Amino acid sequence: MTQADFYAADPSARASWRMAILMGRNARTYKFALGDALLRQAAQGHTEIPLRDLAASYAMAFLDRRAPQAPGNEEALGATDFLTVAAQERAESRRLGHPTDRLLDAAEQSIPGMVMRKFHNYGGGETPHRFYDLAGRGRHRTVRLSPALGQVARSYEWDGLGAELDARWSIVESSFATGIGRSLIEEGISVDLDTLHIKDRYRRRSVTGVAEAVAGFQHGRCHICDEPLDSGTRTAVDHVFPHALMRRFASVGGWRGPDLDSLWNLAVAHAQCNGEKSDRMPKPAELTRLARRNEAIMRSPQPLRTTLRHTLRNAAPGRRIPNWTAFLHEVGKVCG
Repeated sequence: MTQADFYAADPSARASWRMAILMGRNARTYKFALGDALLRQAAQGHTEIPLRDLAASYAMAFLDRRAPQAPGNEEALGATDFLTVAAQERAESRRLGHPTDRLLDAAEQSIPGMVMRKFHNYGGGETPHRFYDLAGRGRHRTVRLSPALGQVARSYEWDGLGAELDARWSIVESSFATGIGRSLIEEGISVDLDTLHIKDRYRRRSVTGVAEAVAGFQHGRCHICDEPLDSGTRTAVDHVFPHALMRRFASVGGWRGPDLDSLWNLAVAHAQCNGEKSDRMPKPAELTRLARRNEAIMRSPQPLRTTLRHTLRNAAPGRRIPNWTAFLHEVGKVCG
């Protein structure tokens, strides 16, 4: 699956938003702070705002997180660089509840070139929808929020889209954190089944919830019935191939398939659908949706992509499994 295939499955502004947030390159976490600010402004009904107002929302969203950045050139940052100013003004800005004038000046100056110019980019080009345009010059610049952004902000998936952004931010943030990033990026993640949270494989540090991390790659739809995961409906994380298989096979010689507790086999569903499915084997349509979901995750940056790559690479020692459709077919044969 390409990013174009992901969009074709749901040709909407929501899909474009997910391409930017979930599939965009993440050398820094600026994109998530801008996304948070854009959603908040659009949800308030704004269609045009001064750049300085957007910069204020952006700066505070950034300060509300740990916001570590990818290592490499921090020592080369100048005294007026946004990251330098943010570090120096963080405590006072948080005490005030709004950015200090110095931080706001730095955000307003840097945000157009540092993040706004690149927000719509993803691995394969630019998103089909644009969410804003910048007009004017100097202190009189304004940000025109597009109708597409209004559709996203007013969507029935509003809560879910915010949770997806927060989860992706947490994953990237954790991969940048000192001492944790290497294992996340090189080895991927694991899942704590007791809390249904993604965690660092070695340090067992919680990163974010499984449901929030993968729902966007399912277009916010239930894996079982394929209907929207409305914010008022309870959800669950489903083992697509039931976990009971590993216990069942253990009593007759051992389970010969891949780990069913891993990310590749976990999908978000309505709690009612999940309860009714129980321990039955997945239907063909569910396997098709799982293959597409996993292919979509493979189009996202690390560490989720790394985790699924390891699963494919280790599925059949000495033999290459080309894609998720073939992989799921192999698992089905083991179960049969």
